[in-house]
Amino acid sequence: MEEIIELKNPEHFRILLGNRDKNLRLIRNAFAVKAVARDGRVRLIGEKEDVIRAKSLVQRLLATIAEEGKLRESDVDLALRTVREKKAEPVSEEKIEISGKNVYVRAQTAGQVEYIQAMRSSDLVFSIGPAGTGKTYLAVAMAINALRSGQMKKIVLARPAVEAGEKLGFLPGDMVAKINPYLRPLYDALHDMMEFSQIKRYMDNDLIEVIPLAFMRGRTLNDAFIILDEAQNTTALQMKMFLTRMGMRCHIVVTGDVSQIDLPTGEVSGLKEAERLFKNIAGVEFIYLTRRDIVRHRLVSEIVKAYERDGRARGL
Repeated sequence: MEEIIELKNPEHFRILLGNRDKNLRLIRNAFAVKAVARDGRVRLIGEKEDVIRAKSLVQRLLATIAEEGKLRESDVDLALRTVREKKAEPVSEEKIEISGKNVYVRAQTAGQVEYIQAMRSSDLVFSIGPAGTGKTYLAVAMAINALRSGQMKKIVLARPAVEAGEKLGFLPGDMVAKINPYLRPLYDALHDMMEFSQIKRYMDNDLIEVIPLAFMRGRTLNDAFIILDEAQNTTALQMKMFLTRMGMRCHIVVTGDVSQIDLPTGEVSGLKEAERLFKNIAGVEFIYLTRRDIVRHRLVSEIVKAYERDGRARGL
């Protein structure tokens, strides 16, 4: 079987091929097809199934190039993994506008599409899945969109201060200096979407607040978009305290990975208990992301798969 894909844009053609035709070689090796690129055309020759899949990969890469104007290694990894696993296409395009200059954060997997749609439609959303699936990143993007569009008056980002197997109590500095490392991932997501000066201005004006979970006690938050990150490390009492902060016109997203619980042995995870208690409550939505939704380096997906396989073998 033979398929020919024509590209009218020479720059898109150059980006598709990659440095020294790296992407073209990847297509050949991944699907055992003959791939020839010349004069703005990509010619694919091989067995029918292989050619169909190779064409699907090329089309995905071209869609990314048309949208982003570039092609990152992570884009290629994700597209290749998607085609190899024959995942269904997202039912619709979902994107979150994060500035008035038509800057968007886009869903890259079917699971992320479902997650964004849940955040649009429900006031309380639990997002559970492994590292690299965009749980926190997409929630922060939705929060920024809600603040800038006037839907919400404030963003609150909270995280439990639980050590991942290390004792950090003897770190130098005052309390703020000690807790800052726990909150760093939330700052990273903000800095990826907003200029530093803008974040500082929003925080100075109390429009964005990044705090340890313990600092939420006794508060009632109205007109706020609240995110609880790393919720698997909350205790049952902490989760109850957090969820009951929900005021009027409030939107809450809780994210966590139940495979990475750092609580003391015997302590029940507040995220797991919430899943048990709230599963059938109207207005509460649980979204489960999997390693198929991982959008980091391709090895992250392989690492998660290896741990899952080991856990099953040991009956965990």
